[in-house]
Amino acid sequence: MFHSIAIDGPAGAGKSTIAKKAAAALGFIYVDTGAMYRAMALYCLRKKISPDREEQIGDACARIDITIAYEDGVQQIILDGENVTALIRTEEVGNMASAIAVLPAVRTKLVELQRSLAQKADVIMDGRDIGTYVLPNANLKIYLTASAKERANRRYLELTEKGRICDRDEIEKDIIERDNRDMNREFAPLRQAEDAVMIDSSDMTIEQVVGAILDEYGRIA
Repeated sequence: MFHSIAIDGPAGAGKSTIAKKAAAALGFIYVDTGAMYRAMALYCLRKKISPDREEQIGDACARIDITIAYEDGVQQIILDGENVTALIRTEEVGNMASAIAVLPAVRTKLVELQRSLAQKADVIMDGRDIGTYVLPNANLKIYLTASAKERANRRYLELTEKGRICDRDEIEKDIIERDNRDMNREFAPLRQAEDAVMIDSSDMTIEQVVGAILDEYGRIA
C-alpha cells in the first residue's frame, strides 16, 4: 500500500521547496501539482485565451495533453509533447494559473491525473486543495503558511538574485490578491483540512520546516 503526504498552503509559502526536500529524505516521489496548472496557464497565454472565457478553456482542457515525466528523479512537465518545465515559473504564468484554477473543467482534468499518480507510488503532493479535495485520505496533511509580507520578501529575493528588477510592494499586492482568489473560489477553495497540521514558516529555516514534517510523518508511519 502506497503512502501519501499532502502539503497545502498559499502562494509563496515554500511548499515546492519543502516538499522536494521531504520527498528526497523519505524516498517518495514529489508531485508539483501547481506546475500542472501553470502548464495549462501557459497554453492559454500562448493561445491568447483570457481567464474569463470559460467555454474556450473547457475546450482546451479536452484537447491538450499535460503529462509528468521524471529525469534523474526530477519532475518534468510535458505540454503537448514539449518540455515546458523551464517556461512556467514567471509571474505572468503564475497569475494566469491562479485565475483559471477556479474553473471546474481545469481542476477536473488535472485532479484525475494527480490521483492516478498517488495510486502508483509513495508521493508528496503540494498545492492548494490536496488534503481537502485531491487526496482527502492522505496519510499526513500539512498546511504550510507564512505571512504575506514574508512570502513577498522571499519572492523578491528570489527574483533579484536572478537579476530581475521588481517591486517588493507590488509582489506583496499580487500575493494578497492571489490568496483572495484561492480562498474564495467556488470550487475546492484553499483552506486548512480539519486533520491537517499547520506549520507557520515565517520564522523558520527550510531545514526546520522539513524536519517538522518528517517528525509528523514519523509519528504515523
